[in-house]
Amino acid sequence: MNKEMTKEKKYRVESDLLGELNVPIDAYYGVQTQRGINNYRISCMKMYDFPDFIVSFAFVKKAAAMANAEVGALDPHISEAICQACDEIIGGALWKNFPIDLMQGGAGTSVNMNANEVIANRAIEILGHEKGEYQYCMPNDHVNCGQSTNDAYPTAIRYAVIRMNKKLVVSLERLITSFRNKAEEFKDAIKMGRTQLQDAVPMTSGQEFAAFANNLEEEVLNIARNEVLLHEINMGGTAIGTGLNAAPGYADLCTAHLSEITHEKFEKASDMIEATPDTGAYVSYSAALKRLAVKLSKICNDLRLMASGPRCGLAEINLPPMAPGSSIMPGKVNPVIPEVTNQVCFKVIGNDTTISFAAEAGQLQLNVMEPVITECLFESITWLSHAMDTLREKCVDGITINAEHNLEMVRHSIGIVTALNPYIGYKNSTKIAKEALATGKSLVDIVLEKQLLSKEQLDEILDPKAMLQVHKKFK
Repeated sequence: MNKEMTKEKKYRVESDLLGELNVPIDAYYGVQTQRGINNYRISCMKMYDFPDFIVSFAFVKKAAAMANAEVGALDPHISEAICQACDEIIGGALWKNFPIDLMQGGAGTSVNMNANEVIANRAIEILGHEKGEYQYCMPNDHVNCGQSTNDAYPTAIRYAVIRMNKKLVVSLERLITSFRNKAEEFKDAIKMGRTQLQDAVPMTSGQEFAAFANNLEEEVLNIARNEVLLHEINMGGTAIGTGLNAAPGYADLCTAHLSEITHEKFEKASDMIEATPDTGAYVSYSAALKRLAVKLSKICNDLRLMASGPRCGLAEINLPPMAPGSSIMPGKVNPVIPEVTNQVCFKVIGNDTTISFAAEAGQLQLNVMEPVITECLFESITWLSHAMDTLREKCVDGITINAEHNLEMVRHSIGIVTALNPYIGYKNSTKIAKEALATGKSLVDIVLEKQLLSKEQLDEILDPKAMLQVHKKFK
């Protein structure tokens, strides 16, 4: 077998505006995808790393094919082959044929053409022909009929984020449930609350963990409010929103078909020219992710503080030991799971800043910076989901508390003097606290010495359980 024959078995030759390129003989993608592979070796994050994006493109292309057949812009047989190819991709086929780097120039054209070429070549096979015989189904004229990258790409991004968001919310809700379970488990465990890292007033560990759960519960609603914005799409706007090359009625039908096959309530933008360069929905949704990340990171800070020690820190809780903590200090175990969650949260906050800059950087009728917005959104959702699952499974579910130690700290705290304010006044309470700090005497002994209250009154007022709620004097 000569070299030329070997080459023919490995590659097929395809051409585009810039000339010819060799494409692997078994690849379902074509020349423009191959150019994207050659041009963009940037992030090492490929389209196939995010299956929801591939599936979302397949849904968009299927809806477009259905609409185009209905308005007479696409031969029904070709439309059926395209729809079948899309269904196969939705079902998990051909994903490795989407090797494009998410970071690219061209406002996502390489990604859109990757989808067009894979779907076209599979449709060609369905029609009984060989990959690359584009006269039977063309990536541009048939799969991309009535479309531009500028409407198909952002619509696929939006639906991909919607799909990924569902998984994020599941991870968030499971973490909330984990905190609630701990709140119930620790409901009777008294500890010292702190403000500005100083002793404040008593509370229970159950109240603290319930507060974590409630704090995160707010984010479920906030994320839902912002996810709704992603349902407005510009399919049918084509290049700049004027609808050039789209058949009359296509935009409405495409939106309706996409809603039907995805079971999502998509809405056609009322002003396509406004909608085409608009990235406001991404900014709002990213801000919701950032808000969740800020709260989650604060909670991890609290867990690390409460677990500090084990003998020379707060030592209020014990985190599950996940790894030896030092290469030089024997016996040391670090809070590695909250630490990694903190770092994920920092990344999400940074991604939000990038998205803000990229959204601002749009000019005139298009924002060409959508690829970096896409990469940041996908990364933030994925990392946050994984971090919350990890935090729940490897940390929160296994937390235990040091109940006796915590109660002893409450009993010896100066902070409980606050409970005396309604009985002896703020000024007297301040004097007692100052004397206790200076002499090391207990609050009880000082109050009794000054004959401000009786022993029975003090026992009742300074009962830690009584300080967990409004005192009976005010009921």
